[in-house]
Amino acid sequence: KDLFFSFESEFSPYHKYVSGKLPRVDLVFQNLNDSSLLAPLEIKLTALPDNTTCELPEEKYGSELVIRPDTIVYLALSLLHNQKYNPIQIKKMIKKFNINSLDFENEKLLVENFSSLIGFSNELISISELKQTPLIMQPIWKTIGKTPKLADNCLDCFIWSDIAFLKFNTEICKVTAKTNSINRQMRSVVWLVKMLCDYFQQGHFSPEQITNQLIYGLRNDKAFAASGFITNYYMSSPELTKPRVKNTEIKNIIKGGGEKLLSPERRFDAIVFSSPDLFK
Repeated sequence: KDLFFSFESEFSPYHKYVSGKLPRVDLVFQNLNDSSLLAPLEIKLTALPDNTTCELPEEKYGSELVIRPDTIVYLALSLLHNQKYNPIQIKKMIKKFNINSLDFENEKLLVENFSSLIGFSNELISISELKQTPLIMQPIWKTIGKTPKLADNCLDCFIWSDIAFLKFNTEICKVTAKTNSINRQMRSVVWLVKMLCDYFQQGHFSPEQITNQLIYGLRNDKAFAASGFITNYYMSSPELTKPRVKNTEIKNIIKGGGEKLLSPERRFDAIVFSSPDLFK
């Protein structure tokens, strides 16, 4: 009763880390008693299976995860705010991996030295892994194969911590970094390292400048996407194979005829909207 959910809002405690505009995040938790902001979360509602896994056995099903540039910004901010790194230690890491010598606008140079960015990220993980903070809430909704029919066990929720997501992004770069150009997964690591290094050297970083200027010929409508074939490795669990919430519970979640107010242009909304039997 004391908790308020503020959607698509700024998490203002992060203002002190940035210059310029602070992007909005999907959900901010607020204490109604004193109006304090408690925590931000990105929310990714994902279908299970996606088109890369729908023909596989159920235990191999996966959900596509599409990441916004602002998620990378909030990853950097979460690390700065919650990990409370020792600036001297981070500056030593910057020197160790020769980050200062990199021209972040030189794509060829970055590709040649990408192992330095991976090394920096991995060392960051190693000094952070005992202190993790929720970053992404990923609810899943499961259908019967490619059909629009909800599975009997159809709903569950996964949480990615800041460190887990950093590890995920860094590891999938190891698979995709054998290239002569920067791809989206690699670019997200570049963005993160640039944000952190700018902060520790200047006392702030510019989210807009970094995500709008360091694009390497790619559109910046999204940071990157990972197919269900990739995410299954990280999310594989009894809860992914058999989500804990049954479709018979949806009528206890969406109440008062709320299903009639959903937007059928959205896939999950459309399935609920067109399945009146769920509410009998």
